[in-house]
Amino acid sequence: MSSFCNGPAVSRERRIAASLPASSVPLRERARREARLAAIEAILCGAPDGLALCFERAQLLDGLGHSDAARQAYIEVLQSDSAHAGALNDLGRLLDRTGFHTAARTAYARAVAAQPDDATSHGNLASSLLDAGDTEAARRHYEIALRLDPDNVAAHACLAVLLLRLGDAPGAAAHGRAAFRAGATAWPYRGAGEPIPVLVLHSALGGNISIDRYIDDRTFAKWTCVAEFWDPAAALPPHAFVFNAIGDADRCAVALRAAEAILAKTAAPIVNSPGRIRSTGRRVNARRLARLPGVIAPRIITCTRAHLRTPDAVAELASAGFEWPLIVRAPGFHTGRHCSLVKGPEELAEAVSSLPGTDVFVIQYIEVRAPDGTFRKYRVIVVDGALFPLHLAISTHWKVHYFTADMIDRPEHRAEEAAFLADMSGAIGAPATAALGTIARRLGLDYGGIDFALYAAGRVVVFEANATMIAPPPPSDERWAYRRGPVERIDAAVRTMLLARAGVSATR
Repeated sequence: MSSFCNGPAVSRERRIAASLPASSVPLRERARREARLAAIEAILCGAPDGLALCFERAQLLDGLGHSDAARQAYIEVLQSDSAHAGALNDLGRLLDRTGFHTAARTAYARAVAAQPDDATSHGNLASSLLDAGDTEAARRHYEIALRLDPDNVAAHACLAVLLLRLGDAPGAAAHGRAAFRAGATAWPYRGAGEPIPVLVLHSALGGNISIDRYIDDRTFAKWTCVAEFWDPAAALPPHAFVFNAIGDADRCAVALRAAEAILAKTAAPIVNSPGRIRSTGRRVNARRLARLPGVIAPRIITCTRAHLRTPDAVAELASAGFEWPLIVRAPGFHTGRHCSLVKGPEELAEAVSSLPGTDVFVIQYIEVRAPDGTFRKYRVIVVDGALFPLHLAISTHWKVHYFTADMIDRPEHRAEEAAFLADMSGAIGAPATAALGTIARRLGLDYGGIDFALYAAGRVVVFEANATMIAPPPPSDERWAYRRGPVERIDAAVRTMLLARAGVSATR
């Protein structure tokens, strides 16, 4: 769930942070919670029906990071009172935090049904609906939350984000002023030792790097701020380093400019500085990477949708060096969304008519089909300058994505991927490996990724190279066991990098 939209979960921690020095909050508060938990458990031995104490016990377990025990404790509360809005909301947050988003949404919906006048329940359900892509329902529940509680900071924040994504800048600004006047948001710390404070910057428009699994709440005390709504006069919260999670240069130009102004106030190390991110848009990459030895970067130009529907568009594309087929796609989208292959001039107008927005990328199509008719897309993750192979997707369709590729029922494809993961240079060749290293150096990102295919003579065809790529754990199915080690190596490298930026040993 978007970290800047889940505000109700952190109100208590924010009050604690406001009243104590930031460095002393987690240890002092943890000791208090542990003592209170022990006292409650002693009482409950003699009074098993104390529902209020049972709920407090679940919250304490949750706050101390005992997720499995907390989940069971919330369920036990709900077995006694199925309409307990507090338990339903807190259980939903725990489920969201641990990746069970659909189950979390069910818990929030039950909380709204049980307590229709509870603003927090409506806000949590709205955030879950927004993450699921149901924009209209999300907006409706945020507006209900604000009617019930006009000062609900979390609902103002999320409605500001939603309206900005819908293009309502004035409406977004009004809610943004109400939401972010308090500055950055503090998130719960559940570790036992002294935390590492980190500031994470997000964009309200999305396109953020998915880093929650790396900024874990047992090591880091996280503060987040939304760059578009940040007050330039506000002081930055305590931080050992900054992670700029604004990753999509094509979507988030305004947020990246705001982030640069925010970070001008700090001398702390910055992971993925906004200036470097700004140079990773598709069109900019096409120009600068095409000059590198051993690299092919498809030509990209920007046109308006309206112009591409005119009679002159076909001739102008030809004069710009484009041949058929070619690709059209809307800027700022990933995973193949709003991206089409146009096989001939007669298909162009219809293809661009279905795209959102005003502008369209026109992209040179480069044939990388293998003799057997399959397409291969490789992905490597770059961490602190080092290359880590993540996956190889093999498909019979030109638009290759791992989640739709022909992998699960093709053991020979998985064997080829396993060989790539075990020995990248051996699988793709030394020239391609060297070209990838050159691309990584040109990108200059602390964390990022490269999607590519292979062309003749070991040249690398770059599809995408930026910071938005993720390295999710593979499914638990044993067919994917060979992918676990490579992902674990990436996780370890990211953790080592973050600790190094904080000036802490990686053995922590």
